[in-house]
Amino acid sequence: METVAGEGTSILVAIIIWIIVGGIAGVIAAMVVRGAGFGLVGDVILGIIGAVVAGWLFPLLGISLGGGIIGAIISAAIGAIIVLLIVKLIKRA
Repeated sequence: METVAGEGTSILVAIIIWIIVGGIAGVIAAMVVRGAGFGLVGDVILGIIGAVVAGWLFPLLGISLGGGIIGAIISAAIGAIIVLLIVKLIKRA
């Protein structure tokens, strides 16, 4: 029998993993797309948004990078690069 504290702990761990993956992906995206970084906090947020974009877009395109943390970081980084390029294009307009 799982307690409520156990469920809360698993949600907290999932949120921490999202932040770590998003942070790594955001930093990678900022290094790839030079001159478009938003600082550490902005890059983490960008990475999380990129993970959501990749999680939505890749299955529609039939793309699978595999499971695990490495696949999550790669797909989130690709999604963050896409988001960063879009933001960079909008800033120029």
